[in-house]
Amino acid sequence: MRLLVLFSAAFLTMMSAAPQDVLSTVDLPPGFRIAFFATGIPRARQLALAPDGTVFVGTKSDTVWAIRDLNGDFSADSRIRLMGGLNSPNGVAFHDGDLYVAEIQRLQRLSFSRNDYTQVASASTVIDGLPRDILHGVKYIRFGPDGKLYVPQGMPCNVCEPSNDIYGTIMRMNPNGSGREIIARGVRNTVGFDFHPVTGELWFTDNGRDRLGDNRPPDELNRLSKPGLNFGFPYVHGASLKDPEFGARAPDITFTPPAQELGPHVAALGMRFYTGDQFPARYRNQIFIAEHGSWNRSVPIGYRITLVELSGNRAVNYSVFAGNFLHLPGGRGRPVDVLTYTDGSLLVSDDTRGVIYRISYSGE
Repeated sequence: MRLLVLFSAAFLTMMSAAPQDVLSTVDLPPGFRIAFFATGIPRARQLALAPDGTVFVGTKSDTVWAIRDLNGDFSADSRIRLMGGLNSPNGVAFHDGDLYVAEIQRLQRLSFSRNDYTQVASASTVIDGLPRDILHGVKYIRFGPDGKLYVPQGMPCNVCEPSNDIYGTIMRMNPNGSGREIIARGVRNTVGFDFHPVTGELWFTDNGRDRLGDNRPPDELNRLSKPGLNFGFPYVHGASLKDPEFGARAPDITFTPPAQELGPHVAALGMRFYTGDQFPARYRNQIFIAEHGSWNRSVPIGYRITLVELSGNRAVNYSVFAGNFLHLPGGRGRPVDVLTYTDGSLLVSDDTRGVIYRISYSGE
């Protein structure tokens, strides 16, 4: 109850100021602006988009939402509670007219009435019986260009060796849950991934372990060039940092280093290739990452949207795109996921403030 009161107080403080004042501390490149797209969505997490512009929002509470901008002013004016009573339904993915929802231990498929994506006609279980660990147990899900559903299973610890073959992996499966296979191992906790618009390769963020000091290890941006790669956890972190406890116990296999080391403890979560055409051409097919922000670093880091620029399959630059959500009036903002919206703008969910921002470009 106390947490709810604190959240409500922070949210009311935020909304008591003019919207422009609330977001005035966010640093953006010239020509970009940020505004509220939707408010009042507690613990908003992963975003997914339907063909008609409906935005689905998974949460770290018990509810999945559908929000819509009915009058075309780029501010949501409809908020529908699709389903409640769920176990941290963080993951949402839209595929062939259905919405797939990932709880900690279960994936469901929601079917809709007459292509109205706010009216659930039925719900069916795709898979059940996944580990129920709360730590690193929430799921981020996507459908790949191969039509398969990709699902991670994080490690249930800060640092440890997997006690079950499923931990520390990324899986893929058919839409009905059949044909499940593990395609990546040595992944501590990915809560964001996307597929390269040209090559179709899977790229994903991974959160580094805690309690090695303020400045190590880095979080990671990884590239899965082929199924079966191992990305090193818990034996090696980043490109070459051996774990002080497990490094000497590493199996005699080749570990795949990250495509880009990210900041230490930034909590890199949702990531997307930008596929719109509103932003300048330099951003197309480049990677935006939502950095949720550190929770135990002596000087906070993250709380921003970063940009990783690629040349072919190589990351060549890592920089801040939208910074300083840490110092928003009324309390810090914590970005979780990013999504290219129908007009080419960028939507950003924030689970601490229960809002979705919209970043747009006008060139003015």
